[in-house]
This record gives sequence, C-alpha cells and structure tokens, in this order.
Amino acid sequence: MIASMTGFARREASGDWGTLVCELRSVNHRFLEAAFRLPDELRSAEGELRARLGQKLRRGKIDCTMSYRRPAGAGGSFEVDARTLERLLQATQTVTRSLHGSPSVDVLDVLRWPGVLREEAVEGEPLLAAAGALFAATLGDLAAARAREGQRLRELLEQRCGALEALVAAVRTRVPEVQARARARLAERIAELAAQVDHERLEQELALLLQRLDIDEELERLTGHVAEVRRVVDGDEPAGRRLDFLMQELNREANTLSSKSQDLETTRSAVDMKVLIEQMREQVQNAE
Repeated sequence: MIASMTGFARREASGDWGTLVCELRSVNHRFLEAAFRLPDELRSAEGELRARLGQKLRRGKIDCTMSYRRPAGAGGSFEVDARTLERLLQATQTVTRSLHGSPSVDVLDVLRWPGVLREEAVEGEPLLAAAGALFAATLGDLAAARAREGQRLRELLEQRCGALEALVAAVRTRVPEVQARARARLAERIAELAAQVDHERLEQELALLLQRLDIDEELERLTGHVAEVRRVVDGDEPAGRRLDFLMQELNREANTLSSKSQDLETTRSAVDMKVLIEQMREQVQNAE
C-alpha cells in the first residue's frame, strides 16, 4: 500500500533511569536522509538507531530528536576534569597577558565551561535499552502516520484516475465523428477543384490524413498508464519513483493527443487531462 513521506510522531517514557522523549519528523526527499540529535548519554546508540530507521523506511528526510532528564532527586556526584580545567586556565592566562591586565576568573564561570564539570554517569545498559525501545515505538507511530497519509493520497490519485478515464472515454466516442468530418472536408476540396480525380490516389491521401489524425494508440497508452498507476498504488513496494515516471508518460501521451487533435472538444479534453496529470504529479512527490 502506498505511503506518504510526511509524518510526525512523539513518545515519552520514564523509569528508574530517568525520562526520555523521542520526536520524529518526516518530510519529502528523493532518498532516505536522517539527522539525529541525541544527548551525550545516547551517542553510542546512534548507529543502531540509524539501522532500525533504514529497515522501516525507504525515503524521506527524517529528523530525530531525543531528550533525556535524569531521575528526580538523583544524588549523583560531580567530578572536575583536571585536564580540561588546566587547558582552560592556560588559555585564560594567555588572554590576560595579551590584554596586559590582571587575571580575573569567576569560579562559577569556570565550572559552567563545557567539559570542566562531569556528573556521575547513569548506569548505561538500562538507559540504552529504554532508548532503543522508545525509538522503535516512535518509529512505528511515524510509519503508521505515513501510512494514514498515504491512504488519503491513494484516494486522491484514484479520483484523478477516474477523471482521466472519463476524459479518455469521451475522446474515444468522438473519433468516428472527427474522422467522418475529415473525409467530408477532403471531398469538399476535391469538388471545388472540379477536376478528374484518381480514386486510388484519393484513397491513399485519405489514408495518410486519417493516419495523421489517428489517436487510438495514444488513448490506449493513456488507459494502460492509468491501470498501471492503480496497480502500483495498490502494490506492496515503494511507489514514489515509479509513479513519478508514470506521470511523465501520461503527460507525454496527453501532449501528443493535443498536437494531433483537429477537433476543439478533443483539444479541450487533452488540456483537462494535462491539468489532472499535473495535480497527480504534485501529489506523488509525497509518495514513498
């Protein structure tokens, strides 16, 4: 079943290890591209999370944000990173000498510097396991949201396919009348010449004229492409790229139909077809 590339999902989980919040946003993209924003405690899990994402989704630009709060009242201790502190103080002294001033360093400012103060780490395995489970559940919600949007997309495409088929049927019913008018116009011109006509040559010219005006092949291909759109939409494989190709083929046949037309109603129908195809093309840009 066709799926959309647009969706959003959010989940939250809490335990002895603290609180995790996972948000996934998905928008259109030609390929699968993922951006992860993870807290330091979960950096090591990014590779596994990317692998899970690739198993579930095929296309789309995915933004994954996961935030973490330590458990309330956790009595973790703090440690000062001596090497980071030493480098920071050396840099401070260098700047002070350059400014020819006396060093003035606030202790709290030093402690706020990234990497100087480290909090005792939460036990890793339970937190990583919880993050993996939360990500899997959120990813499932995102896939379900994309599937729901895909169902709406499928309904819109089906409406356009039905409208295209109606236009093709209308044009097909006009073919005999258009051909009869072409024969009549040719006969009128011959009568105006008031000359002897080689009937065999006349039949050849008439056959060439009708061949130039013949649109049966275009109508058949339009019908076949519409049927293929339905088959792809109802299939189990990702449909976006194939649908995009089918839109190009549909547009090509509608253009040919318009260029061959010698009938105002047929020309109008061809224009209406191109409008429908353009609407479908815009819609399938969002298909996975």
